[in-house]
Amino acid sequence: MSQPAPRRTPAWRYAIGMFGTSIPINMIKGSMILFYVDILGLDVRAYGVVMVVYAVIDAIDNPLLGHLSDRTRTRFGRRRPWLLFGAPMLVASMIAFFSAPASLDGMGLVLWFAVFAILCEAFDSMLNANYGALLPELYPRESDRAVANGLRQGFQLVALVISLAVTPLLTTQVFGTEDSTRGFQTTAIIYGVIALVVIVFMALSARENPRYSTRERPPLLGSVRSILRNRLFWTVGLTGACYGIAMALVLSGIQLYVRYSLGLPVANALYLQGIVILVSAGGLAAWTRVVARRGALWAWRLAFAVLAASFAVLFFATDLVTAIAAGVLVGAGWSGMLATNDLIVARVLDADAARNGEHREGLFLSAFGFFGRLNGIVTGLALTSLGVFFGYSSGDAPGPDPGLAFRMYLCVYPFVLTTIGAIAARLISVPLETPPEATEPAEPPPPGPTDEPALEPVEPPPVAEPVITPPGHTDAPSAEPAEPPPPGPTDEPATERPR
Repeated sequence: MSQPAPRRTPAWRYAIGMFGTSIPINMIKGSMILFYVDILGLDVRAYGVVMVVYAVIDAIDNPLLGHLSDRTRTRFGRRRPWLLFGAPMLVASMIAFFSAPASLDGMGLVLWFAVFAILCEAFDSMLNANYGALLPELYPRESDRAVANGLRQGFQLVALVISLAVTPLLTTQVFGTEDSTRGFQTTAIIYGVIALVVIVFMALSARENPRYSTRERPPLLGSVRSILRNRLFWTVGLTGACYGIAMALVLSGIQLYVRYSLGLPVANALYLQGIVILVSAGGLAAWTRVVARRGALWAWRLAFAVLAASFAVLFFATDLVTAIAAGVLVGAGWSGMLATNDLIVARVLDADAARNGEHREGLFLSAFGFFGRLNGIVTGLALTSLGVFFGYSSGDAPGPDPGLAFRMYLCVYPFVLTTIGAIAARLISVPLETPPEATEPAEPPPPGPTDEPALEPVEPPPVAEPVITPPGHTDAPSAEPAEPPPPGPTDEPATERPR
């Protein structure tokens, strides 16, 4: 019996979920170094070790979380239960992360930081693996997908205005001071409540497609081997990681760049971050039009080049005005990456579904998340390098030139990474169109032991009927008839029958 097609989820209802998932993790990433290293005095070497450990753990649990999501079969769908469970757990972990007692020091501080950093990242991964897997499922046509993606990136930028640009003002002036942690806990509670309400609303609104939940549950090891043999997984994943790591460095270091490199109070990060985010939000519509005219791949390559150039300009900023001017270019490049990077990944998911006949977006996106986990390793090593090369250990021991140290962290490292990414993007080719097998079929598939979608085209070419070929038709197909032709004379050369 055919399954009724689900009603289409309005794009804005799905997209608003990005607002809820972005606020907690970006407050964590944007304030982590300031809170633990500069205010609480955590040594950068301990910070670097913890970031490497949690990145390794997260790289392992990400595929497991995605695989469990793909195998989930409930009347509420595959993704919704994980979203409803992960949201309150992430909020609770974030509040605990910013509630470290001021009396903690030494190994106690390291352990508190490590435990709650790992928990926050794990629950964030759970949310984003399931939320991201809904994009190709809810919107199989690329035109609809581009609109939904543009809207969700817009909501993400609104969340970034709050979680990055407004946070320094709230934590250091409204609810606390430059040298205290009191404001961070209050801000985390407020952000957590907002995020929880938004994620629950989105999860209850999403209408998953039951056709994507086949009876056969994909095995973990076989699926992982198939993904690891996929060339696009490695090329697109590593290239996208160059962009992701660069932006992770920017988000984690911009407050200290303002403090040390520009010599201004941390609250001034509001203006620099605000202009970058506003330009990014305004540019989404323009980049979406570029995608419509030139394609996602062409726009992706251009955005990489613009972003790389912007970090070179930012290095030479000397005050807030020149930094904001450079920030306009950063925002333009970042906007292009937001508008295109997920579309490139979605093309890879479509091609995998068409080739293997199984929709396993959760595992595939979690496998892509492995490259995202490199963010923690590289940012930890990058911060540790500031101690090696510039003598920066913490806010208590900033070294002789912390200004140059954070120019290196915020500008030089991201420039090198995005330049590598821009070159690699020129060498990558992805499917130019969504494979028809990956889109929603016109007719529901017949019931079967696995319900796997057929890999043949929807309208197969006509096949010769198993009848006797009449004399005089030498172009007849060579398909073997059901009964051999009767013997008789013929003026045509005999066609050799297959044996």
